Amino acid sequence: MITRMSSLFLRTLREDPADAEVPSHRLLVRAGYVRRVAPGGYSWLPLGLRVLRNIEAVVREEMDAIGGQEIQFPALLPREPYQKTGRWTEYGDSVFRLKDRKGADYLLGPTHEELFALTVKGEYGSYKDYPVVLYQIQTKYRDEARPRAGVLRGREFVMKDSYSFDLDDAGLANSYQLHRDAYIKIFDRLGLEYVIVAATSGAMGGSASEEFLAVAATGEDTYVRSTESGYAANVEAVVTPPPAERPIEGLPEAQVHYTPNTPTIETLVDFLNGADLGRTFTAADTLKNVLVKIRQPNEQEWQLLAVGVPGDREVDMKRLESSLEPAEVALLEEADFAANPFLVKGYIGPGALLANGVRYLVDPRVARGTAWVTGADKADNHVVDLVCGRDFTPDGTIEAAEVREGDPSPDGHGTLVAARGIEIGHIFQLGRKYTDAFEVDALGPDSKPVRITMGSYGVGVSRLVGVIAEQHHDELGLVWPRAVAPADVHVVIAGKDDTVAEGGERIAAQLSGRGVRVLLDDRKATPGVKFADAELIGVPTILVVGRGLAKGVVEVKDRASGERSEIAVDDVVEHLLALTGRSGR
Repeated sequence: MITRMSSLFLRTLREDPADAEVPSHRLLVRAGYVRRVAPGGYSWLPLGLRVLRNIEAVVREEMDAIGGQEIQFPALLPREPYQKTGRWTEYGDSVFRLKDRKGADYLLGPTHEELFALTVKGEYGSYKDYPVVLYQIQTKYRDEARPRAGVLRGREFVMKDSYSFDLDDAGLANSYQLHRDAYIKIFDRLGLEYVIVAATSGAMGGSASEEFLAVAATGEDTYVRSTESGYAANVEAVVTPPPAERPIEGLPEAQVHYTPNTPTIETLVDFLNGADLGRTFTAADTLKNVLVKIRQPNEQEWQLLAVGVPGDREVDMKRLESSLEPAEVALLEEADFAANPFLVKGYIGPGALLANGVRYLVDPRVARGTAWVTGADKADNHVVDLVCGRDFTPDGTIEAAEVREGDPSPDGHGTLVAARGIEIGHIFQLGRKYTDAFEVDALGPDSKPVRITMGSYGVGVSRLVGVIAEQHHDELGLVWPRAVAPADVHVVIAGKDDTVAEGGERIAAQLSGRGVRVLLDDRKATPGVKFADAELIGVPTILVVGRGLAKGVVEVKDRASGERSEIAVDDVVEHLLALTGRSGR
C-alpha cells in the first residue's frame, strides 16, 4: 500500500500546542496524529488512527491466542445493573450520567463487569460451558476532573477489557496467569519498558491485583521497588511492615507538658529539645493526628475519622482514599472544627477522639508498646510517653502515611526506591462480587449450583499510543517501533528533477508490490521541509531518493539511531524487505 503525502489528510505544525504538557502530547499534535476537540477528547486523524489500529491488532492477536472471544457491548448502559452492584453511586462524579426522553437513567460505560456477568448468566448454565474468556475493544467514558497530557488521560478512550469466568478459584488463578502472560507478550511486542507492580483493586473489587506501568518520568503513578528483590508495588498498595510489639510493663508514665506555641511538629520538636527532658526528640517520636470526614455511598451524612501517623511523615491522600474506598474523603473545614469543639487544632490527641466516639485508625508503626509525644487535647499542651495499648487503644490500622525512599521493603529484603510510571494495564482476580450480585451459577456434575468466579483485565489501548510516543521520541520527533508505525518505510523524493521523482515512484511501487507499507512524500515542497516532516512523523525507516540516484544509489536512514547508509538502487527493495521483516510476497 502506498500513502501519498500529496493527498494525505495531514498538516504538521512547527510550533508546540499551547496546552501540551508532556512530549507525547506535543508531538502527536505537531505530527498530525490527533487533534483536540474538547478537554479530554481527541479526534484521530489518518496516521494516528493507523497507529491505534496497529496496537489494537497486537492486543487482539494475543487475546485470541489465549482463547479469548471478542464481543461488543453498547457504550450507553442502563442504570439498573450498576445500581445492583452499588457502583452507580460508588463511581460518584467520575461517570457520565444522562436521562432519555422518558426519564430513564443511563450512563456511558466506564467498565462492563456488570454487562459481561449478565450476558454469561443469560447464555450459560452448565459446568460444561466453562471456563470462558470474553473481551471487547471499545470506547469508554470517564468524567475526569482534570483531563491532561493529551491521550494519556482523557474522558473518552479506547480500552480492551476482558473477563474470565471459572468454576473455582484454581480456574481463576489459571485465567489470571494466562492474561498476565498475554500482557507481557503484548507490551514486549509494542517495544515498551514497563514494570509489573502489586496494586489495589479500588471500585473494581476483588483480591489479587497487579498493574503494568510504563516507565516514564512524566507518569502520574508513583511506584516503589526493592533494592534487593523483585518486589514492586504502586504506592497505594504498599503494606507497612509493623514493628514488633513491646512489653508495656516498666515504661515511663505519660506526662502532660505545657508546650506554648507548638501547633506544628517542627515547633514541638524544637521546644521539647530545649526543655531539658533528658533525651533528644525527633519528629519520628511524635504522633500526628489528622482529621478527615468520610461519606459512604448512598449516605448523606459525613462521619469524622482520625488518622494517626508518625510525625515525620505526611498523610498521602491517595493512599488514604485507596484504603477507604469506596467512601468519599474530604478534609475538615472550619465549620467542622466549630461544630466539634473538642478538636483543638494543633493539639489533637487520642484521648478526646476516643472519648467522643471518633473512629481512630493509626499507621501500623503505632504498635502496642510504642510510646509517643502527641496532643493533650488542650491548647499549648502535649503529652509525652503516651503508650499505645496502655494509654490509648486505636480502632485499627490504616495505610495512609507517605511511602519514602529508604523505607524497608515489605518483603523483608532491602529498601525501597521510587520511580514514576503510566498505567497501561491492570489485572484483577475479582472473585464473586459480580456473580454474587447477579447470581451467576452453573449446574455442577452433581446437579448442584456452583457460583462462578470472575477475573477482569484491562489494557488502555488509546493510552498506549501516547505511552509509546512518550518512550519513543527524540528532539526531532516521534520514533515509532515497527510493530505500531503508520508505515514501514517513508520514501522522501528529494529533488525537482523528473528522474528523481520517477525513481522514487518506481521504488515505492516495487516495495508496495512486495507487501511493504509505504508513506511516499511526493509533495512539491523543499527537501528541508520533507526531511523535517519525516523526522517528526517517525516512521522507523526513511528512504531518501535524491541526487545519489544519478550514481545508482539511494540513502536509507534508521530513524531511531540516525545511522545512514547508501544502498544500490537495484538492491534497495531486497534490503528494505529484510529490514522491515516483510515476506516480499
